[in-house]
Amino acid sequence: MKKLTNFIVNKGTIKRAKYIYLPFVIILCAFLFLAAQITVKKGKSFAEIDQDFHKNIPIVYTPHYNIEFFGLEEFHHFDSKKYGRIYDILKEQGVDTNSFIAGQKADNKLLLLHHTQAYLDSLNSSWELARITELGFLRFFPRKLARNVVLEPMLYQTGGSIIAAKAALEHGWSINLGGGFHHASSENGEGFCALADIGLIIKYLRAKKLIQKAMIIDLDAHQGNGHERDFLEDDDVYIFDIYNKDVYPREHAVKHAINKKVELPIYAGDKLYNSNFIPAIQQAFSEFKPDIIIYVAGTDILDGDPLGGLGVSAQGVLERDELVFKYAFDHKIPIVMLLSGGYQKSNASIIAKSITNLNEKYGLLNK
Repeated sequence: MKKLTNFIVNKGTIKRAKYIYLPFVIILCAFLFLAAQITVKKGKSFAEIDQDFHKNIPIVYTPHYNIEFFGLEEFHHFDSKKYGRIYDILKEQGVDTNSFIAGQKADNKLLLLHHTQAYLDSLNSSWELARITELGFLRFFPRKLARNVVLEPMLYQTGGSIIAAKAALEHGWSINLGGGFHHASSENGEGFCALADIGLIIKYLRAKKLIQKAMIIDLDAHQGNGHERDFLEDDDVYIFDIYNKDVYPREHAVKHAINKKVELPIYAGDKLYNSNFIPAIQQAFSEFKPDIIIYVAGTDILDGDPLGGLGVSAQGVLERDELVFKYAFDHKIPIVMLLSGGYQKSNASIIAKSITNLNEKYGLLNK
């Protein structure tokens, strides 16, 4: 034992600890402390915004949506900067992005319309945020830094979803270049979804007496278990969900909340997707007349997506979005589109192309 101790603790190891390990730990701690200060996203809170959007193009965005931390975000499968990429593409194509609505941060008062205080308090934990986002390295971050890196962008996107919903009631449509956190519920976060912006839209608009009935059209490749959990017993919320039955989350207990359910096999492709989607959406609109449509427009259905696995073509995504908007406009129901999932670098260009396609079909950007 003495020989082993002498082998582990000797002049060499003491020297390395003194001149290599200890300075490294000190530098790392200093870096994390400094990073916690410089990653703060400063902007107005939701409570301070002007609620009149009639002069704006009802597309909501702020650079605060993007998740960035010295390049480490590139190691996650989620393209955490796709929001800015979409905005840049639209700007390059001549869209008047100066007329977009600025997304604002959701404050605690707003969040409490749907979330419990206990759950919001839990988001102060680096370990909790690491679990929700599947970013393991966050466990080693100070809690302030972890919040600044991942939770602050979600707070802005959530505020943006509420603003977009308000704008949709004025314009008949809106798009939030973020949001769609359909795995989050009032008391839980998972699957890179910390805040339940979908449920919060409904609670906020109801509190303002602007709507009573809502339809959630969830076309992300994954089951929307968060909002399904939240509206299990609410007959005034109609949930239409098409998803890959062979991937996460497979939460069977909440599936009975879905009013129109389509479970697809892995690698369904355009033909099988459309043959199920078209009659299903027709039936949904024949069964329910909502005051607003919340469209969860996940692009993880796209062929090649590492998590979605549905194998739908880029053209198929464009046609899907076009059809959803057509039904909303034909039935004169305001629609708010949220981006939700999509895990390829090509997603930004597909989403931007879909927006310009909607403009070509319906003249959205001219309204």
